[in-house]
Amino acid sequence: MNIERTEEQTVSCTVENRIAWVKFNRPEKRNAMSPQLNRQMMRVLDELEFREDVGVVVLSGEGSAWTAGMDLKEYFRETEATGLEGTRKAQRESYGWWRRLRWFQKPTIAMVNGWCFGGGYGPLFACDLAFAADEATFGLSEINWGILPGGGASKVAVELLSFRNAMYHAMMGENIDGRTAAQWGLVNESLPLESLQERVTQVAQTLLQKNPIALKATKDAIRRVREMTYDNAEDYLVRVQEAANSFDNEGRKEGMRQFLDDKTYKPGLGTYDLSKQKA
Repeated sequence: MNIERTEEQTVSCTVENRIAWVKFNRPEKRNAMSPQLNRQMMRVLDELEFREDVGVVVLSGEGSAWTAGMDLKEYFRETEATGLEGTRKAQRESYGWWRRLRWFQKPTIAMVNGWCFGGGYGPLFACDLAFAADEATFGLSEINWGILPGGGASKVAVELLSFRNAMYHAMMGENIDGRTAAQWGLVNESLPLESLQERVTQVAQTLLQKNPIALKATKDAIRRVREMTYDNAEDYLVRVQEAANSFDNEGRKEGMRQFLDDKTYKPGLGTYDLSKQKA
């Protein structure tokens, strides 16, 4: 099926109840990531990052796939035909929005509704949380057509999987379903496709109840400290906490006030009432 889409049409986005539902929109290509899609995704992230009516971003795919990875024709063959300049440009565009997503201002959730292959592991890892359909299919198939899992895919496998599972996944080129992806640690949970969006919505709504400044500091801290020694992480977290308190001291004060003074909040059993916090 040959469907002509404008660059803007390669990504769809709707906002409902402070949740932005962003979708790869090339279902006829199993949402393979083309240079056009990569450029549009950066524009969408730019537009959403500081919108006041958006608190959480969910990344999913139209049709039966999340994303089948990089478009072999448009991302590889056609850009490589223009030489190293074209290849580097395409890499900057794709890696650029994945990097942007890793450090995004707001919580992000990957909702893997179908195929997730190769290059798709980049944005999968970039999202803070990930939920998959049992019926989803994950694969590092690069070995089957003579290359290694590049573009960060090998790094993602090592980051999220055990050493043995990462090696098996990359060397064998065998696909796994959503249940196995959850068992191996590629995603947080796997559940039937018909229940996937409901569960992701529940998670997003829970995140919307949290202090957004604390959420941003927390997600950044988790990513940073993974590469630090314990002593370095301890020192880093002390400084980050000090910076967060100085930037949003009212949030911390309000949580403590509701616990210590009002007796309306119990840490560990829920979230303090953000609606009572001073602007």
